[in-house]
Amino acid sequence: MNQASNYQKTKVELRRDLIKTRRSFSVGEWREKSDRICTLLQSSPLFTQAKTILAYFSFRQEPDLSPLYAITTHRWGFPRCVGESLHWHSWTPEAPLFTNAYGIKEPSPQAPIINSAEVDLILVPSVACDYQGYRLGYGGGYYDRLLSSPEWLNKPTIGVIFDFAYVPQLPVESWDQPLQGVITENQLRLTQIQHR
Repeated sequence: MNQASNYQKTKVELRRDLIKTRRSFSVGEWREKSDRICTLLQSSPLFTQAKTILAYFSFRQEPDLSPLYAITTHRWGFPRCVGESLHWHSWTPEAPLFTNAYGIKEPSPQAPIINSAEVDLILVPSVACDYQGYRLGYGGGYYDRLLSSPEWLNKPTIGVIFDFAYVPQLPVESWDQPLQGVITENQLRLTQIQHR
């Protein structure tokens, strides 16, 4: 087995083990940790000063940020998977949601599109993040493709994870894009890494 496949297997194993740990939380523990993340986010200037925020709908016991989506001083955007890309649409709590092929909730295709120029902050769902700001995603590459494109490159990004998934170092591939911050139920840490 060559070095590259060992490297890939490490990511696959990490992803499996971390998702398993996350899904082992009781509903009460998951809710409590999620609420602590929401409270920390609300005290961050990056969040309070943002007008348009891109976020996600919790899947497989990801941290749940939905209590924040009722804050009407922000315009909220959520992704739709279209081919190999993420398309961002604005959404309000009274608007319908649809479930995509992956089982993830999405806004309607008819919802207004959000362009990169309008975005002030991206809250990035992650399986894990490391101290350098690199994230382990689900392996589809959607966020890596998005964050490496010129119009998205310098947008403020915060990886959202539970504290157990904040690790010293993750395996990094050439296409992985570091995030500018990481939030857990215990801390918001800005990594200060510039995108390559």
